[in-house]
Amino acid sequence: MTGVTVCCGTVNSIKALWETRIKKSKDELKKDSEQRDRRAVGRLTGAWEDRITLAKLKEKVVTEEGRVILRIEKEEWKTLPPALVQLSQIQEWQLHRIGLQRIPRFISSFESLIVLDLSRNSVTEIPKEIGKLTRLRELLLSYNRVSYVPEELGCCENLEKLELAMNRDLDELPTELSNLKKLYHLDLSMNQFTTIPDCVVNLPSLEWLDMGSNRLESLPDDIHRMEKLHTLWLPRNELEYLPDNISHMQSLDTLVLSKNKLRDIPPLMEGMSNLRFVNFRDNPLTYDVTLPDLKEDVDEEENDREMFGREFMHYYIQEARKRGSQTFMSVLNVTLDGVSETASSL
Repeated sequence: MTGVTVCCGTVNSIKALWETRIKKSKDELKKDSEQRDRRAVGRLTGAWEDRITLAKLKEKVVTEEGRVILRIEKEEWKTLPPALVQLSQIQEWQLHRIGLQRIPRFISSFESLIVLDLSRNSVTEIPKEIGKLTRLRELLLSYNRVSYVPEELGCCENLEKLELAMNRDLDELPTELSNLKKLYHLDLSMNQFTTIPDCVVNLPSLEWLDMGSNRLESLPDDIHRMEKLHTLWLPRNELEYLPDNISHMQSLDTLVLSKNKLRDIPPLMEGMSNLRFVNFRDNPLTYDVTLPDLKEDVDEEENDREMFGREFMHYYIQEARKRGSQTFMSVLNVTLDGVSETASSL
């Protein structure tokens, strides 16, 4: 009887073990099946969502003057969906105030892109893939949070216009940007630059430069190398003097220097015949001079503009030269009088 009992116990144990294994196997199979179903549903849902997103993006595409444009304004698009790649024929992005936080790396797929306008967003980084856009003419990223510009941007050989105003922490540019041979318009205002970067001075086609509201303490001595520059905005900086070579900028016709710390105006600037507009307002200039022929029949704003403009510059230089000469003569007379008194006492 004992043997029979043992045999029955063994069979029952084996049966229980197999039942447990079978149940576990069934549970695992059921779990795997459910996961596959969820993945399948997820793929279908994702594909359906991509279709919906793509359809929504297509509604934002317009054609103007033969150019295909993606235009989105004042909507919430913190990121751009990968489905956008299916619209790679787009030539211009105009995405304003949409809360965009980053430029997608698939931007390199848009080889036909001519204008990339992402002004007034929250973009923190320019991806190195930007260098693949060799047809790009305009890159507009003002009022974002960009703190670093990749050297690959120098590969955008057709870039003509670059705007990076009001990115707050931006204080330097890579030397490779001097490769942008066609760049004629550059806006770096309202950032943290303490000097004009060398790569900017080396831009051969630059005509318009705004570096107002930075922390510029001085201008490069070779600033005259920007031979084609005709407009230079430098208001609200920390400039205390101007290099003499600024007078050799023969193409310069607009120069704004208001709200700096200038103590003097280089006499050589008197010969800048092409300079049509200049503004020295709100600078602690050494001499307090007033134009003698301000018109009484014009409004205060125009008088103020003339007061610190081109005529003011010429009058100031003349007065500074005259007063400097008078000061020199006074010092010389005092010196000569001192010598005479010494000689008499001897």
